[in-house]
Parts: sequence; structure tokens; C-alpha cells
Amino acid sequence: MSTFVPFKAIRPLPKFVKSVASRPYDVLNAKEALEEAEDNPLSFYHVIKPEIDFPIDADPYAPEIYQKGKENFDRLVERGIMVEDAEPSFYVYRLNMGDHEQTGLVGCCSIDEYFNNIIKKHELTREDKETDRINHIRTSKLNYEAVFFFYPAVSNLDKLVEEATQGGPEFDFVSEDNIRHRVWTINQPDIVSDISSCFKSNVPSLYIADGHHRTAAGALTGRELREERHGQEGDGGRDNYFMAVAFPDSQLKILDYNRLVKDLHGLSEQELLEKIANDFTIEKRYDAYHPERLHTYGMYLHGTWYKLTAKAGSFKTDDPIEELDVTILSKKILEPYLGIHDLRKDKRIEFVGGMRGLSELEKRVDSGEMKVAFAMFPVSIQQVINISDHDLIMPPKVTWFEPKLRSGLFVHKLC
Repeated sequence: MSTFVPFKAIRPLPKFVKSVASRPYDVLNAKEALEEAEDNPLSFYHVIKPEIDFPIDADPYAPEIYQKGKENFDRLVERGIMVEDAEPSFYVYRLNMGDHEQTGLVGCCSIDEYFNNIIKKHELTREDKETDRINHIRTSKLNYEAVFFFYPAVSNLDKLVEEATQGGPEFDFVSEDNIRHRVWTINQPDIVSDISSCFKSNVPSLYIADGHHRTAAGALTGRELREERHGQEGDGGRDNYFMAVAFPDSQLKILDYNRLVKDLHGLSEQELLEKIANDFTIEKRYDAYHPERLHTYGMYLHGTWYKLTAKAGSFKTDDPIEELDVTILSKKILEPYLGIHDLRKDKRIEFVGGMRGLSELEKRVDSGEMKVAFAMFPVSIQQVINISDHDLIMPPKVTWFEPKLRSGLFVHKLC
């Protein structure tokens, strides 16, 4: 069963929260983050992407980069922009994107449950990105950003959250991408105890939605710090835990994660269509086609949209990885016909989150930058759970969760 405990968050004062809050570190590159943080010295990007405070050609992994992030955070605390709460608390974090609403609990998870696979993963991590986040934590002794988890919905937890949100929120702002963010604090000892007990009794596993690198970094660095002080599992040290926001699975929204390919690997457009017809039925469309169900795809080629439907028998239905639409696309089109065998390293393929819409695919193909685009049907939460529960790993670039959390709303001190 899952451990979820309260903590003393370091948070912005309400009057500063909108200025401090930033997108997560991996949503924008350094140039984009610099533009977003321009003229805003309070932006949390100065903490989580401190390379924006250096010349553009600076090494983003140099020790002085991580030290600068810590200095920028310390300055926010010294100036009273961010303050540590007096009591260990849980926090309710609600996001609204259009008519979609999701409400999570902010707390801390056990590093040991990450290593014992009670916290379930579905992606591989890259060593360079993992090391980058580890270096931030080593330098600061802080979890700067909460990771994004989910759990099978529990009615008792839903009721506790509903009760906690009856009054007005402490934070309430709309970010520049038109997402509304609200936060409530839960610090009443009996309710805090009920929440922890409910996780321990009713939530057998927590699942990583977004933030595999931050999760790995938080767990690995926590263990490292615990070993340095000769501590033990569950001894009460803050380094036994890392910060997360946990949402009930019933509230989450996964968007499509689409593919763009730069060339046809020596094929003509007609040859590609003929080869695809071996495993897919092809229907020409006269407007943009967004897949309506599993095993259907939109393909944009030379100004024309096609609907592709995987033929029965062309893929395995008894394997949670093999029946993923991204696996079928890779094995039946990308690998044999377009010569793309490594989605992590091949420079000929790019990925576009569904928030950008099908018009983004059209624009990049029409410009000549890309040759063909594939629009995907989103994976389901249940597919993510099935794969995680079987200790399997999804192919790269499968899940795109929206809305994204804002960084800078909560910070967890490790010692």
C-alpha cells in the first residue's frame, strides 16, 4: 500500500504566486524559457532552468548553473517572496482547462516505494536528464518541482478533498496558457491523518503520469542523502520522501502524441500508400482527420488527409505493448517503410503534443520541413495502468497529459 505524508511546503505568498509560477522545466527549451521569464525576476524558471541567466553558449550542466539555481531560490526566500509553512500539511491543487477539471493532493511519497515498485513506472529514463535533475537536488537539498502521479480513484479520498475545498482557495490565478490554478491547505491533524491512512489502506500503487526523470532523481538523491547521515528507511528524515501531486485516475486527460517524418526513405508517395495498404485500409479524406478510436490513424501526405485503419490480424491483441497504436505504427510503417528503428535517437522523426492540433501537422508538412504526419488516438489511463502493472515499458513519446502542473507553487526541503 502507498505511503503519502504531509510536509512543510515552501510556497510563494499569494500576492506573488502568479509571478513565481512557471511551466515545468522540460516543457520549454532554454531560449523559450528565457523569453517567458523576460522582465520577471521572480519566475521560477530562474530556479529550475538557471541557464537562462548565463550566456546562450554556456554549458547547462556546469556546476555553476546548479549553484545559480540555488542562489535564485535562496533569494526568493530571503526577500520573503516564498515562505515555509509552520505545520506539516497536505495541499489540494485544482486545475481547470476549458471544461476539464482535475483536483489532486500534494504530499510526499516514499523513496523506498519507488525502488520496491509500489510506485509504478511506464517509461525509461535517460541518464543525462536524470543526472541533471539529481545535480539540482544535490546542490539545493530541495525538491523544486512536484512530480505528477495518479491512483485508482477512492471515494473516501474524494470526500476528504471535497470537504477541504468548501472555503475559498489561498491561490487562485490564471496562467498565460489560460489554465486556472487553485490551491487549498489541509493542516487539521485529524484530516491529515485520515488522508495518510486512506492512502495506506486503499491505494495499492501510485502511477507516474509525468515526471519519470524527476521521480528517479528524487528517489536516488534522497537515498544518497539518507546514507550520508547514516539514516534508515522510515526513520522520519525528510530525505525519505520526495514531493508529488496525486490525482484520481478518473479525472485525468491524456491527449494524442503525434508523429512527423522528414522524408519517405526513398519511396514515392504512391509507393508508400501501396505498401501501407498491406496492413491498413486507406480512406481518402477531404478534411483533417482526427482518429476516433483505437487502431485508427490520420495520415497527412502531400496536402491530403487519409484515414488508416489497422486490419484485423495485423497486430497482436494479447500483449499490452504490441496492441498499442504507437507500436503498430512503428512495426507496420515507420520501421519497414520509412527506416525509423530508434524513436529516441533518429533525427528524421519528431513528436507533437495534441495541444497544438492537427493544423500544426499540416503546417509543417505544407512548409516542406516534413514529408508525412501521423495523427494518433490517445492512449487510455487503463492502458497505462496495464502496462505499469506488468512492469512493462511504453515506447517513447506516447502519453501527453494536460493540463500541466505549474512549478514554484510548492517546494520540499530535504534536510
